[in-house]
Amino acid sequence: MRHLIGLGLALVLAAAVYFGAAWGYLRLLRIPVVNGAAATLPAGGGSLLHDKNVLLAFAAVGGTALFAGVCIAAPRISPLAAGLPGLVLLAWTVLYGVSVSRAVHYIPLKGDAFGDGFEAMLFNGVLAAAGLVMIVPLFIPSRWRDSGQPEEAEPYVASTAAGSSSLLSDWTETTPISPQQAPPPSSDRPPW
Repeated sequence: MRHLIGLGLALVLAAAVYFGAAWGYLRLLRIPVVNGAAATLPAGGGSLLHDKNVLLAFAAVGGTALFAGVCIAAPRISPLAAGLPGLVLLAWTVLYGVSVSRAVHYIPLKGDAFGDGFEAMLFNGVLAAAGLVMIVPLFIPSRWRDSGQPEEAEPYVASTAAGSSSLLSDWTETTPISPQQAPPPSSDRPPW
């Protein structure tokens, strides 16, 4: 059941990467132009905290990164949640390395901001880096096991003839171990 939920989370994460992160990344790449002049700095060199477009783009990229980080780090979530989208991103990057035109051809919604942002992330290597990070849980064996609580081992309990149980109840019955006498040094061996 855990892995089935992981498949559902993988679809949600893939959609978040394609729609949220791609849209935000494209908005962060665009430098606003005032009156047709080329702007050298975003927000005209002022504070980015007051620019609504920049804040929305940061929120989209940051929210996607946070969701991916939770899917990667949370031990109760199946490794499929982050691993499958990561494998797709890596496969797309390999396809880009083999044939750029074919990789760009397969990007859906190419005319929208989502497709353009995804293409920009592909060209800049962001998808390769994200894919490498997202496949890490696939290689951790403990993430594939059931997330139930492990059974605790029973502590050692010594019991006496009277029936009381305690770790120190039979302390009086112990005897110290006497150290063994070391053999006298022989004159045959060198002192070192």
